[in-house]
Amino acid sequence: MNVRTAFYHPLVRAANLAVLLAIGIALNGCADMSDSMSTAFADPAKYQLYDCKQLEAERKNLANRSAELQGLMAKAETGVAGPVVAELAYRNEYVAVRGQAKFAEQAWEANKCASAPPPAAPPVPPVFAPQGNPKAQRPR
Repeated sequence: MNVRTAFYHPLVRAANLAVLLAIGIALNGCADMSDSMSTAFADPAKYQLYDCKQLEAERKNLANRSAELQGLMAKAETGVAGPVVAELAYRNEYVAVRGQAKFAEQAWEANKCASAPPPAAPPVPPVFAPQGNPKAQRPR
């Protein structure tokens, strides 16, 4: 019985090490996948019928959502299990938003759209200081 136990522990350790190594390699592959596979979660035909005005609004919304998700991921990474939470909770949506932004940008270029200048501020009317009581200023 002692012989059997002696062989069992090294095999279990080796198996555990092999499993951890395989998980590490798989997670490393997933980390690299998000940059190259950003369009996998987006519909390439979504923006084909959009006009320039709709595309401009959509591009702004996607940029705001992307920035919001980046902030949420950065905030989550400050915690104890932060990187895991950031990956599980926000990474898929972030990748989808990046893919949508890429397709919106392609539609923007295909439609030859130009960014609209920011709206001009309305002119401010001149402010005149009150002169007081006009009857008091008239000579008698």
